Amino acid sequence: MSARPHRLLTGRLVVATHNAGKLREMRELVAPYGVEAVSAGELGLGEPEETGTTFRDNAHIKAAAAAAATGLPAFADDSGLAVEALGGAPGIHSARWAGPDKDFARAMADIHEKLVALGASAPAQRRAHFVSALCVVWPDGHREDFEARVDGVLVWPPRGNLGFGYDPMFLPDGHALTFGEMSSDEKHGLPPRGKGLSHRARAFVKLAEACLERP
Repeated sequence: MSARPHRLLTGRLVVATHNAGKLREMRELVAPYGVEAVSAGELGLGEPEETGTTFRDNAHIKAAAAAAATGLPAFADDSGLAVEALGGAPGIHSARWAGPDKDFARAMADIHEKLVALGASAPAQRRAHFVSALCVVWPDGHREDFEARVDGVLVWPPRGNLGFGYDPMFLPDGHALTFGEMSSDEKHGLPPRGKGLSHRARAFVKLAEACLERP
């Protein structure tokens, strides 16, 4: 049986997020391909309940809801931080750990306190990775899924005020700067501007190869 063909993504796209940081990164990623991105928040769409048990499930829930509500292709990301010493937590609950007021400073402190309680002080005991699952859903139900990760260690205290979420405490392997200290080009810029370092950039490279064409 032949593999299902990929579908090209063109024209207008709904980015199924209410997170300003994610929207900014996604817009920067799709811009070179001539795709116009409008967010679910800008369109007044509600946020569907994320009942999935994986990043991929939750990305599909968000993209499918936005596509159904707008009649446009919709693009969603579900991503999070998985800490090895915490059994992969916070994982798909990464945003929820920050609470309704999105207090990621508190969430980072919570992770650090849990690691201290476990005696995890050496870098080898503070291994973690970011995961990004991207899903594009068309109004007719066709979907494309892509996933990637980036590995690193958690530092304390947090460093840098760039990026968003848990970026200031995440030091990717082979680098001297945390995600919170990196410019957008350094973190997720694609060649030739950047190295496609972040989990979201790595997943997006897979998506672009399958579903996008430069004008």
